Amino acid sequence: MGPLVLALAVACAAAGWFGAALVRERRAHRTALADRGWLLERERESAAVAAVDAERARIARELHDIVSHNVSLMVVQAGAAREVLATMPDEAATAMRAVEAAGRGAMTELRHLLGLLAPSQDGEDDEGGANAGVSRLEPQPGLGRLGPLVDRIAFAGLPVEVRILGEPRPLPAGIDLTAYRIVQEALTNALKYSDGGRAELTVRYSDRYLRVEVLNSGPSVLAGGGQGVRTAPEARDGAGRGLLGLRERVAVYGGDLDARRRLGGGYRVRARIPLDRP
Repeated sequence: MGPLVLALAVACAAAGWFGAALVRERRAHRTALADRGWLLERERESAAVAAVDAERARIARELHDIVSHNVSLMVVQAGAAREVLATMPDEAATAMRAVEAAGRGAMTELRHLLGLLAPSQDGEDDEGGANAGVSRLEPQPGLGRLGPLVDRIAFAGLPVEVRILGEPRPLPAGIDLTAYRIVQEALTNALKYSDGGRAELTVRYSDRYLRVEVLNSGPSVLAGGGQGVRTAPEARDGAGRGLLGLRERVAVYGGDLDARRRLGGGYRVRARIPLDRP
């Protein structure tokens, strides 16, 4: 009986040890699950914060592009109207109509942006106002709307020569908008900071890349060289919100943007955006 009792005691002790180990294992497993759930929740919160920050940055870039371009045109045209108001009232009236058109254009684009952020509950447009009948969800601008943009810049005093190389084709909406904003920002800067001169716009379609280049003649737009150049603080070092925003836009699609003073005078903005990325 002695060995049997001893064996039974050993078996009970082993069962107790294994039971305690199992309890400890289950407790450790529950703790690990709780820790993993906490980590996943923190990751979800971090991802949500990053998404909000990215969306805020995107909205800030859109607002900058819309407001900067249209307000610059309004300032230039209003100044021209003031100078010729007494001597050439017809020209002054034409300039003021351009101011009005730029203001309406800004309102249309802002309305579109705000409509994307907070569409009406019933899906209908706001009634009344200067922009009645303009859909909130009107497509964003793209290279197909370069003509009106170039016309506005030329009418404001900066002639633009346009060259389209390659076979134009439909582009992804984001790339199309990015290319348009590059041209808009470069031409707006040329108009604001350069007296006289002209600009050249080249859009090149290839199998793998879309290339956009804007050159302006005369003194540098952003580096402040030459006489009579109106240079903003952000333009002098090339680090203004506009250029930073453009670089971020292009980088999203794996492209690159270069903006620098030309050795012969003037400024160059050049972008390359891949078209073959998935």
